[in-house]
Amino acid sequence: MARTMAAAVILGLCGCAMAQPLVNPPEGTDVPRSLTAEERAWLAEHPILPSEAATPAPTGPVRCVGEYEPMEALLVAWDGTSAQNTILQAIAKEVTTRGGSMYIAVDSTGEQGTVTTSLTTAGVVMSRVKFVVTTTDSIWIRDYGPRYIYQGNVRAIVDHTYNRPRPNDDLFPVAFARNRGHARYELALTHGGGNYHLSGLGDSYATNLIANENPTLTQPQIIQIWKDYQNVDTHLFDPFPTSVDSTQHIDMWMQVIGDRKVVVSDWDANRGSTQDTICNAAAAYMASQGYTVARTPARRSGGVHYTYANMVVFNDLVLVPRYSAIADTIDEQARAAIAALVPDKTIVQIAGDALATSAGVFHCVAMHVPANKNGTSPGVYITSMRDNPTLTPGASAIIGWASDDDVAPTKIDLYLSTDGGGTFDQTIALNRPPVNSGSNVGSFAWTVPQVFAPEAVVRAVVTDASGNTSTDEVSVYINGVPCTADVTRDGRVDFGDFLGFFNCYDVSEGPGSECADLDGNPGVDFGDFLAFFNGYDSGC
Repeated sequence: MARTMAAAVILGLCGCAMAQPLVNPPEGTDVPRSLTAEERAWLAEHPILPSEAATPAPTGPVRCVGEYEPMEALLVAWDGTSAQNTILQAIAKEVTTRGGSMYIAVDSTGEQGTVTTSLTTAGVVMSRVKFVVTTTDSIWIRDYGPRYIYQGNVRAIVDHTYNRPRPNDDLFPVAFARNRGHARYELALTHGGGNYHLSGLGDSYATNLIANENPTLTQPQIIQIWKDYQNVDTHLFDPFPTSVDSTQHIDMWMQVIGDRKVVVSDWDANRGSTQDTICNAAAAYMASQGYTVARTPARRSGGVHYTYANMVVFNDLVLVPRYSAIADTIDEQARAAIAALVPDKTIVQIAGDALATSAGVFHCVAMHVPANKNGTSPGVYITSMRDNPTLTPGASAIIGWASDDDVAPTKIDLYLSTDGGGTFDQTIALNRPPVNSGSNVGSFAWTVPQVFAPEAVVRAVVTDASGNTSTDEVSVYINGVPCTADVTRDGRVDFGDFLGFFNCYDVSEGPGSECADLDGNPGVDFGDFLAFFNGYDSGC
């Protein structure tokens, strides 16, 4: 079916609202991973800038997820030619028949029916397939799709502005975040996600293409943005010449496939070439960082970049390309090198020619959705008030949260403890929706109560449809008027205050007696004794 790209009104591609004057590719069109001639001409007049809708960075403990870590599902977009769709079928079959799950983006419910038929015929386990009905422009979801972090114990998405004038692709992470109920954070960078790779240990890699795509930022500023949003330290390599690889993306020649394990292309048939020099330098650098490096052959033939490094690692499965245009001995050499690096994983080779001829392979058409850290239970993370704020009674304080589940959370309950978390006997709000309308996060405007509670704790409780629950808490200081009998000023009236008052009272006049002066009159006398016991008896 024809898409409506030409008539779409796009926000943020050039920092303003404007009509997108691009050719509308019909379904089944081979849209290359690189820029089309029409797109290149349009971009010469309308450079893509980072969206002005960038969000604040996520708070709290953040960890970006390595692709080789435990995953719930692989995410693909059903676009491209029939030959490319056959590759998606093969990927889905390998994933689902080995216990994994797939998310598949389709443009409509009608297309969902057609795709279901073709997947079923191909032997895909359909009970492990979930469809997301939202329009995409291309198959290359690695470049525009959602990248996941763990924020606290819940999954959240980090998004960027796609470096192609393909508006439906650029908006896909927004739709997917709403579909899953996951928080989404947008950073102020324009790029393609395939030019980015990382381990689960906090190191990440890209080529200097990223600097060309963000000319208003310095390299340190770019690296700091990734640090702020994903808690990673990034190293930038030289990109390949466009005559060798039109994308200049790092995933076309390097991929981290385990803690301190990396695959780097080896241009053994082109010694001394620019790409050979870049790959050799990268392999040496990664080895200096403690990585075990496997080298896989790479070829440039008939104008096509044939790479084996552009693979998909999904739990215990590694999907590696093989090519009819390349000798079987080279295919086997690549498979053996990868198998030696990860002997505990199953290596499966799938024909990748139909993607390679359009400047990408398997990694380019798949994104990873990590496992729910809470298993079958839901998770919740309070996104606000993480710095122990001082709150004033009667004022409004926003309690924000992000939530997660293997299916979907159903409600959030909020409670207050004024005794340091000993008891949560005050209800703030019950049965709140996990996400606000039109948002990917939830929040509640709380009117701070009239209490003095220097050790107050706010607790969020998430519940799923099966009744499973989990909690998250933040500490706050509520600076109300202290209770008269709260001599220790801990927000509680207990035996500690009894002892504290009498220790002060015994001092009588002089230094150290101030904590027993409770009646507002000068000096410590019987009036203070009565004031304390009246407050002690009443709990205030």
